[in-house]
Amino acid sequence: MDNHELQSWVERVSLEAFGLPFRHRAVFNRRLSSTGGRYFMKSHHIEISAKQLAAYGAEETEKIIKHELCHYHLHLLGRGYRHRDPEFKEWLARSGGSRYCKPLPDKARKTLPYRYKLVCGSCRMEYLRKRKADPARYVCGRCRGRLSLHALDTAQRP
Repeated sequence: MDNHELQSWVERVSLEAFGLPFRHRAVFNRRLSSTGGRYFMKSHHIEISAKQLAAYGAEETEKIIKHELCHYHLHLLGRGYRHRDPEFKEWLARSGGSRYCKPLPDKARKTLPYRYKLVCGSCRMEYLRKRKADPARYVCGRCRGRLSLHALDTAQRP
């Protein structure tokens, strides 16, 4: 699918779902990976992630288009177009758009193994951490004792 086909698709969805015409430009952005689409308030253009279309197909992409069209039409009408606004939530539910896009398969969150542990000097309570933390900034949640940082070997990691 190219940008010309996307443009006509967005225009059709706008008329079917909202009864309002889409009079600006809709294009694919091949760099979008953590977001499904974007609406630009100054130019009123819409960008849709080409990776979302490739990964999940037309049905999920149409939900993303409806989401961006909610921003578009509400902004042009001078009403609440932000995610937290009740009107936006209402329009989104009525149109069948998605609140969030699905994460891309290659961008799925990978859980890191625990690499550090904080140990309380008083009660020996252990706190496993994935990132390094400054023990001087924290105290034990159980006894308010001082903490010390220890790096875990690969054999010790849970």
